[in-house]
Amino acid sequence: METIHIPVKTQYLILFDFDETYFPHECLPEQLESVYELEQYLKTLTLSHQIKTAWITGSSIKQIQTKMKMAGMTHLPHFIASNLGTDLWELSSDGTWTAIPSWQQKIQSSGYSRGEVENLIAELKQIYNIVLHEQTQFGQSGYKMNYYYYAESTVKTQYDLPVIKHLASRSGIGNNINQCNPKAGDPAGAYDVDFIPAGTGKKAAVQFLMQYNQVPPTNTLAFGDSGNDIEMLQTAAHGYLLQNATAEAKSCHKSIAPYPYAKGILHVCRQFFQG
Repeated sequence: METIHIPVKTQYLILFDFDETYFPHECLPEQLESVYELEQYLKTLTLSHQIKTAWITGSSIKQIQTKMKMAGMTHLPHFIASNLGTDLWELSSDGTWTAIPSWQQKIQSSGYSRGEVENLIAELKQIYNIVLHEQTQFGQSGYKMNYYYYAESTVKTQYDLPVIKHLASRSGIGNNINQCNPKAGDPAGAYDVDFIPAGTGKKAAVQFLMQYNQVPPTNTLAFGDSGNDIEMLQTAAHGYLLQNATAEAKSCHKSIAPYPYAKGILHVCRQFFQG
């Protein structure tokens, strides 16, 4: 991986979802050509405009490394908020990752535990007949537990999802629910249901990075493709879905780039930075 330039004072933050936003799962030649162009463009922007970049993603560091190798990517961001923003890492100039202590302290003081989530899953099943299926193919992280909810009918889904959100909130557990994106390897007709520490997640990670880098919201751009990116996009002053975004996401957010994947990111950034 390339050694990155770290600005002394950060003027801008550019925040990206990873899967199906920065990284295209199909890895088609024309898609990867745009990714490589984006890598070089961001390298130039880092020098000319003192920007820092971050990937805010549901993927783990290990999964990101595998996907980068698959795509032949070489450019790392300054920060990675992995596992849906529950882990927050800062990259040093020598290429090593360091957990940010103040973020770790925030998580550890949340009271979140695997046992609390398992009790919630059992209550949903036994009392409300709501069955969640563990996403065992990806494994569970220390502070993020992933499940699938398989929609049986529109009526049942409209009842079940608010119940899940209410019980999680009552238990002091953060919760994210959005329709799955089969292009990212998820089953069709299902919902991602994630349980995380309260006060974490993509929106919280963006807010933290703004404060940590002392960058005002007006100098932040964000890009995403799915329902779990919407709060992140709305937290940044300039938040965009890409053209390949899910129908669910497009129904919730109206600023949409005219192109998909890296090509859409490049278009928006070149207009914003005028070059």
